[in-house]
Amino acid sequence: MSDRLPGLLRRGGLLLPVLLLCALPFYLDAFWLRIGLFSMAAAIGAVGLGLLSGTAGQLSLGHAFFLAVGAYGYVWLAGEPGPGLPPSLAALLAVLLAGAAGGLFSPVAGRVKGIYLGVATLALVFLGHHVLLTADSVTGGFNGRSVPPLELGGFTFAETDPELTLLGVPFGAEERLWYLGLVLFAVTWFTARGLLRGRPGRALVALRDSETAASVMGVHVARYRSAAFVVSSMYAGLAGVLLALSFRRVVPDYFSLALSVDYLAMIVIGGLGSVAGATAGAVFVTALPLLMTRYADQLPLVATPGSGGGSIGPTEASRYLYGAVIVVILLYAPDGLHGLARRTRARLRRRPSATAPPDDGTPPSSPTTTANAARAKEHTP
Repeated sequence: MSDRLPGLLRRGGLLLPVLLLCALPFYLDAFWLRIGLFSMAAAIGAVGLGLLSGTAGQLSLGHAFFLAVGAYGYVWLAGEPGPGLPPSLAALLAVLLAGAAGGLFSPVAGRVKGIYLGVATLALVFLGHHVLLTADSVTGGFNGRSVPPLELGGFTFAETDPELTLLGVPFGAEERLWYLGLVLFAVTWFTARGLLRGRPGRALVALRDSETAASVMGVHVARYRSAAFVVSSMYAGLAGVLLALSFRRVVPDYFSLALSVDYLAMIVIGGLGSVAGATAGAVFVTALPLLMTRYADQLPLVATPGSGGGSIGPTEASRYLYGAVIVVILLYAPDGLHGLARRTRARLRRRPSATAPPDDGTPPSSPTTTANAARAKEHTP
């Protein structure tokens, strides 16, 4: 029974947050649900970038490009003009399309590394933004395109008439998409952790630490680096699909260089090479500007949106804030929030359960005497 206890505690510790997340749509309004949706989409993309940059050690500034491929791929495949495919099939094909785009770029990723790979992926963002603005028939140009709602088995993840009500709570688009986001994030979480704990994860870590040592151990350097880029692109495509469904309209200006920088900030703040850390960093970077926009009138030195006058808006203020957080993380916790939490748990485990006896000059008792005393005390009624 004692051997099963740690496993039961771990399952109970996992079950409680899952139940809490499933219950939130019954209590939160649309604003908080949107924050959660955007955070889940960002977490999916951040986990993919964490696999690429944190685990495989490849710098990428082009994550926004693959997010755009997933978002616009779904909109075009499921909408008009476009093939008008079933939305569920269009979502799957959009993720595969993002992976194919990563596969086309993977020969470069397999041969270039470091800052050179970062510059090469940076070109993808500018090229993709130009295509989004000029390919009007596919992307809608500057004004973008509306997003077709997702349908699965006749169930629509959007507002419907008549309205769906559960336990007296009306379930609109945000409530329905919330559970879709939870499922997609759960799939991302478990697949990414499986990759990290399996042979591919060990090969990528060895590749990050030393390419020479990895090749000596039989790791095909170019193949694994290319595969990491493809997998990261597919995660980004999935995040793009969920973002498009959450925004309900996609515009080119959203998928800019600033978005790629945001994703780098997510994995640095959360901790490189950690799924949980990437998730924490994604929630922080995504939720902070939205919260500051809502409560701008109550925050010092932050102006409400559109007030002008050279004041600092909530978006700029949030960027300054998490820029400062990045500096603090790099100085005092280079392994991010995940490493900080891990060290805190380790310190709590090492904390002695009882206070040390006072130093009165008497020699300490022997281990045998202490153990006997402890056993005798256990049997004392």
